[in-house]
Amino acid sequence: MKQVHLYSDGSSLGNPGFGGYCAILKFGEAEKVVSGGQVLATNNQMELKAVIEGIRAIKEPCSITVISDSSYVVKGINEWLAGWVKKSFKKIKNPELWQEYIEVSKKHHVFAVWVKGHAGHEENEKCDDIARGEAEKLQDEAKGNR
Repeated sequence: MKQVHLYSDGSSLGNPGFGGYCAILKFGEAEKVVSGGQVLATNNQMELKAVIEGIRAIKEPCSITVISDSSYVVKGINEWLAGWVKKSFKKIKNPELWQEYIEVSKKHHVFAVWVKGHAGHEENEKCDDIARGEAEKLQDEAKGNR
């Protein structure tokens, strides 16, 4: 099984507000950037959306290491998700996104690793810049500054 590193970050201007996400996929020397945004989103939603869209871009079963500065995403994937499924996501925030995560990750083996944000981690910083840029782009479009 191929080993892929998925670096991810999300951004929200206002929380909730204009949101952006970014995932950087690395396999060997190959690198792919996946990014996008949403007009009304929380930071946690964009953090998770980055992982979902990054995994969606992987076309064959892989062993994926998610590297994120989001404790919500890392603990959600590694610790909390099984319990949330058992209780049918009752009283859980963002159940539709977690169910989407389950669907896209089914054919993969996924493990998440936490890194400190804004601490000079090259890929994390790059994801942060791109995610914030996606959110700012939506904000500018809403203001009519295209």
